[in-house]
Formats: sequence, C-alpha cells, structure tokens
Amino acid sequence: MSTTPLSYKDAGVDIDAGDALVERIKPLARKTLREGVLAGIGGFGALFEVPKRYREPVLVSGTDGVGTKLKLAFEWQMHDTVGIDLVAMSVNDVLVQGAEPLFFLDYFACGKLDVETAARVVGGIARGCELSGCALIGGETAEMPGMYPAGEYDLAGFCVGAVEKSEILDGRDVNIGDSVLGLASSGVHSNGFSLVRKCLERNAPPALLDGRPYRETIMEPTRLYVKSMLTALRAHPRTESGRSIKALAHITGGGLLENIPRILPEHLAAELRKGSWPRSELFTWLQGTAGIDDLEMNRTFNNGIGMVVIVDRASVADITKILRDGGEQVYEIGHIAARDGAAQVRVD
Repeated sequence: MSTTPLSYKDAGVDIDAGDALVERIKPLARKTLREGVLAGIGGFGALFEVPKRYREPVLVSGTDGVGTKLKLAFEWQMHDTVGIDLVAMSVNDVLVQGAEPLFFLDYFACGKLDVETAARVVGGIARGCELSGCALIGGETAEMPGMYPAGEYDLAGFCVGAVEKSEILDGRDVNIGDSVLGLASSGVHSNGFSLVRKCLERNAPPALLDGRPYRETIMEPTRLYVKSMLTALRAHPRTESGRSIKALAHITGGGLLENIPRILPEHLAAELRKGSWPRSELFTWLQGTAGIDDLEMNRTFNNGIGMVVIVDRASVADITKILRDGGEQVYEIGHIAARDGAAQVRVD
C-alpha cells in the first residue's frame, strides 16, 4: 500500500480554484444588491429582510434549471447567457403569483472546475438578477470528480419573492369575456431543447434565422418579464370592484396548451386566435424540420408567446400601453369563454 500523502486536489477537487471563483463572483453579486439584503455571498447562510413597505407579505418561492439547452452551450462554447435563462425560469414563475422577486441563489455543479467558464455562467446569473431587480444573495459551487463529463456542468436556481396577501394572483378573478394578451418571447427560451437538438441533428438550419446567425437565435436567453409586468400590476391594484389584471401564465414546458389551464377555473376556457401574433423563422424552421402539427407545436414550445396576461376587457388599451412602454411586444390573442368540452385552451 502506498504511503504517499493524498490531498483533496489529488482527488480532483481544487479548493484554490473554488476560492478564485468566489472572488470573481463577489463584484458581480454586489451589482445586484437591493433593499433587504443583510448578508450575502461568503457566509454559511444569506440574510434578507422583507421590505417594510409590505403590510401582509406572503413569500413566494420558485426553483428551476436550464434543461438540455446546456448541451448546446457546451457544444458551441456559449456560456454567457445560460445564467440569464436560469434566473428567468424562476423569477418569471414567481411573478405569475403577482410577486416581486427579492433574492436568488444558484447551484453550479461540475466534475472539474474551470474558473473562466464558471465566471461566465455566473456573470449571466448576475445579469439576470440585475434585469429583474433581484439580489444574487448566495449559492453553491460543487466540484465532484467523476460525476460529470469533462467540460460539462449543471445549473439549478432558487428564487424567493413577496406579494401582499390581498394582491395574490391565483386565477379566481378570471371571468367570461376577459381578454387574453400575449407577451412575445425572445425565442425558444429554455424548454423543448431535447426536440431542438433532434432537429439540429436532422437538418442544418439556414445560416441566418430571424436576421442573426442561427446559433445566436437558438441560444437567445429567456425573456425576463418582471419589471414591465410589476409596473402594470402596481398601476392596476385590486379595488373593491375587483381587479383589471386577472391572471398570468409563464409559458414553459407544455407550451400554451398546458400552462394556461393552470390559471383558469375549471368551468372556463381560453379561446386563442391563430395568427394573432407573428411567427418567427426559428419556430417555422423547427416545425418544418420536426414535421409536427400545430397541436404538438403548441404543447412543446412557447411558439412566440412567453407570458400570457388575462385582463378585464375595459383595461386592455391601458395595460397594453404600460407593457409596451416597458419594452414588451404585446398582442391581443384571444378571450375567455365558457368551457365547452375537455380542452381548456383552443387555438382556432
């Protein structure tokens, strides 16, 4: 038996590299600081105080990953924006309850830590937090030899937000005749990439998709709807007569057909008008390459709509203006009707 001393580095874990990454991360995290942060990166636990402006705060939490989009990030060496995807998948979910995202934590796991790659990823996470007004308050970097192939990593994120108890969005206010607004997506976002990758194996895309090199178009990060949507919600709070903004749906895995029913009462359905929002070259290429029908497209991809907003008919113009002023592309894509049959979403 060998008696040569073994270090943790000999076993494949480089503590010095981990320390170097933390030092790279600290200035990125500082840019995301906001009211409520008491202690952030570096401690055993991050501390956050719910802002005092909340009278009856309810905490809303969400967690998610980036999925197999990471496989393309590895293959194409495009690590700068998957962190934005990670943040967006959680903060957009928290947002649909009417909540303001407060803080975010990330988990980065790999077989061997490459400080440069990890810093690029975390830079994207910090950017996503900045864009959504959310503090990057902590996280974990796990170097686990033998668990991941060389050059690969996994990501997970966790977000906590707050909403006034009286302002929670849960779909109970949705009524027949309400309008359905769709906010444009920035592309595929972070769902359906197992099919995207199959399409890439089957048929090379054109060099340009939607006016950009196809890799940039496919890897465009998930859009963050937080700031524009919170502005609209604050401009239209609940009153004694009800509320103008009735419900939100983040269009993720399951597409339009699976996500909208999550916010509808059982007796109601959303009737969407086919062609009421533009179709990108990217989604046209995906559908043609996969050879799937509209039904499968609408239950696999967001198909151009990343967030659905159900509003009172009388408030459509004002809410649309607020969202457009906030940078969103907004389309009136349908209305709410009595449910007639099994499907709660119809696209005709």
